[in-house]
Amino acid sequence: FLPTKSSPSQGRYMFAYHITLHNDNTETIVQLRNRHWVIMDGRGKTEEVRGPGVVGEQPILLPGKSYEYTSGCALTTPQGSMEGEYGMVGRGGERKEAEQGKQA
Repeated sequence: FLPTKSSPSQGRYMFAYHITLHNDNTETIVQLRNRHWVIMDGRGKTEEVRGPGVVGEQPILLPGKSYEYTSGCALTTPQGSMEGEYGMVGRGGERKEAEQGKQA
């Protein structure tokens, strides 16, 4: 929760999250191409977010390497959750999806 970026009296609660993506494959290079998030506030209202990459980047993950980023989302309630997946592409063009479990 980011109190300095929030305005509870106006129904705006800002949250930050930190994600680490790790390429567990020992041979394949992958690139994160897109993301899809389902964000739910404390009242059950959902919003879907889709787009290219994350935080303006489409990182390439070498075998055994990681990529970390921090981002945020605004909710209209002090509680909520988000879950989704990342679209990855291997060097040969094969597509893979990496799920991100529910974060509350």
